[in-house]
Amino acid sequence: MSNSLLQRVAAGETAAVAACVDAYGGLIWSLARRFLERTSEAEDAVQEVFIEIWKNAARFDPSVASETTFVAMIARRRLIDRRRRDARRPVSQSIPIEDLSVESSNTLEQVDVNDEAAQAVTAMNQLKPDQRKVLKLAVCQGWPHQLIADRLGMPLGTVKTHVRRGLIKLREELQVESSKSGREAVQ
Repeated sequence: MSNSLLQRVAAGETAAVAACVDAYGGLIWSLARRFLERTSEAEDAVQEVFIEIWKNAARFDPSVASETTFVAMIARRRLIDRRRRDARRPVSQSIPIEDLSVESSNTLEQVDVNDEAAQAVTAMNQLKPDQRKVLKLAVCQGWPHQLIADRLGMPLGTVKTHVRRGLIKLREELQVESSKSGREAVQ
């Protein structure tokens, strides 16, 4: 019976290392892109994952799981660790929506953008304070739900509910505002 690719890597075969990169590079890359926002982070993470695979190749047991499953689990664990580590870094201060200005040569376009922004701010102000806070962190800051739950001391399910209901409420408010604007334009 021939040794599996990971067993050959564990044995120190140089050709097996290259074959491992060829065989699992696409899988690990796609996982890294799904877990991490920036391409440069994903590239670094892929290297870390392969190092981890090479260190742990001897632990692979074909009677427990397939090679693909073994590789995916190591990648998943490493990527989760990296995301957690990145989440602990200080968060940069964001610019409030009200302070953003839109440069446009087309005055009508600028008026439309300003009207839409004002409608969005009005709709956000219609939300309950907890929903508004959670939505700002999730949508404007891009925080994952678990991080919001940890930072605000809320159960994860509550955070997810606030996001879902808040987005539904925003959509409803914006549709009402949009239909009002449409009627005013016709009159």
